[in-house]
Amino acid sequence: MTQTQADAVTQIRTRTFTWDDPASTAARVGQLSGLEFLHAISRGELPAPPVTHMLGMRAITAEEGRVTAELQPAEYHYNPLGTVHGGVLATLLDTATGCAVHSTLPAGYGYTSIDLSTKFLRPVTVASGVLRCVGTVLSRGRRTALAEAKLTDERGRLVATAQSSCLIFEVP
Repeated sequence: MTQTQADAVTQIRTRTFTWDDPASTAARVGQLSGLEFLHAISRGELPAPPVTHMLGMRAITAEEGRVTAELQPAEYHYNPLGTVHGGVLATLLDTATGCAVHSTLPAGYGYTSIDLSTKFLRPVTVASGVLRCVGTVLSRGRRTALAEAKLTDERGRLVATAQSSCLIFEVP
């Protein structure tokens, strides 16, 4: 074994996380309004989606047409360049825009993202501190909605933005 290989072995890190069966939460989508659904998850009455555990998202709060989510960047979010992978940031932005739309829906309706247009404005690292992502509905019709999200670092600097179109549908 070379010294480089030995150094790499000693720096191995691990992460373990658990989650609940997502089917129990998904089964409630049509039974509650979107805002009631998001509040039930925030209060722990319904399990959070597995992706929130996988990424380490926290503190999701919702009011009608507006959702805030937070994420503490960690090494396991890094790409090979030593910054948080854009896909992690895009997932946070997609969560905020989609959940903002969901917060406006009555019981019996759901949504799915049609598109997500992102702009990454500065690199994010562990030193960026807690990221705060605020999603807001810009326009909502019967079949589609448009939402935006702004992602800021702990110092309030804008690090990324996104716009998303969502398809609204009746839950069977």
